[in-house]
Amino acid sequence: MEYTKEKRFPDLSALKINPHARTASERRRRVMLVWMSIVLVAIIAVIVLAFTSKRVTVEVAIARPARESSGTAVLNASGYVTPRRRATIAAEITSRVKEMRVEEGMRVEEGQVLALLDDAEAEARLDAAKADLKVALASIRELEINLADAERTLRRTEKLKSEEVASTQDLDRAHAAVDALRARLVLAHKQVDAAQTRLVVAERDLENCTVRAPFAGIAVSKDAQVGEMVSPISAGGGFTRTGIATIVDMDSLEIEVDVNESYIAKVSIGQRVDAVLDAYPEWHIPCKVRTVIPTADRQKATVKVRIAFDSLDPRIVPDMGVKVSFLSGEDASYATSAQSVIPKGAVQEREGTQVVFLVKEGRIQRHAVQLGPIRGADVEIVQGVSPGDEVVVRDLHILRDGQRVKVE
Repeated sequence: MEYTKEKRFPDLSALKINPHARTASERRRRVMLVWMSIVLVAIIAVIVLAFTSKRVTVEVAIARPARESSGTAVLNASGYVTPRRRATIAAEITSRVKEMRVEEGMRVEEGQVLALLDDAEAEARLDAAKADLKVALASIRELEINLADAERTLRRTEKLKSEEVASTQDLDRAHAAVDALRARLVLAHKQVDAAQTRLVVAERDLENCTVRAPFAGIAVSKDAQVGEMVSPISAGGGFTRTGIATIVDMDSLEIEVDVNESYIAKVSIGQRVDAVLDAYPEWHIPCKVRTVIPTADRQKATVKVRIAFDSLDPRIVPDMGVKVSFLSGEDASYATSAQSVIPKGAVQEREGTQVVFLVKEGRIQRHAVQLGPIRGADVEIVQGVSPGDEVVVRDLHILRDGQRVKVE
């Protein structure tokens, strides 16, 4: 068979691309690229906005006037808030708890009932003591009647003896009867006294079933529950409680610190003290030394010092950690050019400059400052911070100028 050239090489001149279709395809491609660019820009904008608008929580302190303190710190120490009057209330008898009338945090007054104990046995002993007293009193009345009759018999016998009608033996028997009844009457009176004493003891045992607060204060712990046995002494292992509740006199709170014996000469009774609670680092509490315990701890080489608050505040609670600065006496010749006083932790060195971070309208403002003398846990600011400014005191390394923050 013979093939022609046309059959071996087909004519492709009829195959052409429609110019209108090619233009529509390019237009769709360009529209898709534009929309993809818009979406990408929007995603980047959302991410940037999320990072820039995220607020960091910061802790601040209020800058104080430089003249607020009446002296410079000569010694620093740390300790705890402790009450002078703190008591774990215990029952005076061994019994079972019938009712608890105290809860943690409750304020109690002196004499207020804290708990009621099972008093069934105490009431039975009281009833028995009352019955014994009645029996003793009744025996006295009987003896008094018998004694009166014996004395009349003695008088008649004496008269008959004077008339030589009765014998000497009859007179002796009459005397003996009177003496015996008088002795029994004395014994009966003693028995009445003993019965009255037992009655008082029984009444006290019944009263001891009611546990009362010895002084006004706050119940900081509830140490027993209804149904448990309580006792003034430890008995029965872990099945017997020795306390009902712990009461703290909140008006007796003070600070207790240990001062190294090498520096105790810098402390004197009545000396001014600046205290800062760990829970409120920006709150400076004025105090003064109440007493220096006249003994040293040979293991720690320290002397215990007790410090009294000038005024108490509900935020001060027992066992809080506290840092104190013992201040020198006020010196009229002392002058300072400082504008304010802030905690030392609010100052950071960046690029060779001392800076602080202020919070203004929810944003961080970085300020260069000029430092003055150090006052214990604080530092004087000669320039850069005014009294009343809010300065950040923690996590300064994560802050930058203009950053949005939220005050803790």
